[in-house]
Amino acid sequence: MIFWRVKPLDQILETAQKKALKRQLGALQLTLLGIGAIIGTGIFVLSAVAANAAGPGMMISFVIAATVCGLAALCYAELASMVPVSGSAYTYSYAVLGELVAWVVGWALILEYAVAASAVSVGWSGYMVGLLNSWGLNVPHALAAGPFDPNPGIVNLPALLIALLITGLLLLGTTKSAAFNAVLVAIKVTALTAFIAIALPESNPQNYEPFMPTGFSGVFMAAATIFFAYVGFDAVSTAAEETKDPQRNMPIGIIGSLAICTIFYLLVAAAMIGSVGAQPGGGLSQSAEPLAYVMRSIGWPIAGDLIATAAILALPSVILMMLYGQTRIFFVMSRDGLLPGVFSKIHPRWHTPHVVTIVTGLFVSLFAALFPVGKLADISNSGTLFAFFLVSLAVLVLRKTQPERYRPFRTPAVMIICPLAMAGCAFLFFNLSGYTELMFLAWAGIGLLVYYAYGYRRSHLANGTTG
Repeated sequence: MIFWRVKPLDQILETAQKKALKRQLGALQLTLLGIGAIIGTGIFVLSAVAANAAGPGMMISFVIAATVCGLAALCYAELASMVPVSGSAYTYSYAVLGELVAWVVGWALILEYAVAASAVSVGWSGYMVGLLNSWGLNVPHALAAGPFDPNPGIVNLPALLIALLITGLLLLGTTKSAAFNAVLVAIKVTALTAFIAIALPESNPQNYEPFMPTGFSGVFMAAATIFFAYVGFDAVSTAAEETKDPQRNMPIGIIGSLAICTIFYLLVAAAMIGSVGAQPGGGLSQSAEPLAYVMRSIGWPIAGDLIATAAILALPSVILMMLYGQTRIFFVMSRDGLLPGVFSKIHPRWHTPHVVTIVTGLFVSLFAALFPVGKLADISNSGTLFAFFLVSLAVLVLRKTQPERYRPFRTPAVMIICPLAMAGCAFLFFNLSGYTELMFLAWAGIGLLVYYAYGYRRSHLANGTTG
């Protein structure tokens, strides 16, 4: 039965040694990579969308989304420490649930990583065009919006250029990328810290009333949207094969980055709501740059401009990690024979999978140039929730089928945590729009066609080889 064509964990580890990536990342670098991937469009842009859906109740939305991600993170940490190779949820599914499920997961992860990278590129473009316009350097609308925008243009040129620039950086090597990311993380953390320090003391308890103007339905809808703000911690798991002492450092990077970002998000949300209010239809909920809007509204216009500039400087780190995660997943799928072998070639000088990086970068750049940020972000969430659901299921299955295998990190209360993680992912998925859910099903269908046309007969597991 094809559903149960499972690749043994020992074989996965053996295959990884044949085409191995250089181990050069420590716990601190992994945590910074995670923070770089998490803090971005979600808090800088989508917090306004959450306010419009839930009002001050978006505080609960942030907690719901963080809780679901935290439960999934505990599951990811166990599998990443057991299987310290690239591939994230795809690799874990292959080892536990079989090749067909693994393929569908890998295909869904394209929505999480590549489409998310496109979405953040478009979000960056909006900030950059706004800043240039404020300086008197007007960018023609035809070159600042894609043909599928509500107000269509010809091409979103800034989004195209930033995606290509980050692709070029990734080609140069992981260490250079991580160093660049550390600088951008420092900028983001400094900007959010300054925002909290200035806005939180301006809080007025009356701004929290009414707390849930749209009821629980609005809170749940906002949680499904704001989930995008936490996506990225699992990108740390795609760096497992390039990590020193992965059994120790992977759980630190995954859980540490998520915990730090959750604290920041709740403080930022409290500062936003308390200082200017967050009622649906209000000024904050309609702003394209909510953090800068708050600063200007409470009499700190220069701080608002600086935070907007920080967003422009910092969002590329999210694009970097999304692109990074996508290329590593394609790399492993190619190494397994499910995609052409050229995708797992490693550059002799840069020590990076250069072919798949170039192809992915062009794909991301094209989508960023053509599509609006809202549609891209929603579709990305659907693929992410599907992958998180299956990772949580894989932990349960592996505990039953291979209880004796060494687990450097064990998910606590596994019979409670894993089912809760699965239920949380399903709950948020069904709070997405019906359009988004249909898009996900259509994408999964296309993926199945591709699998049966190529990977089904060409996979190394099917042919009795190890790559």
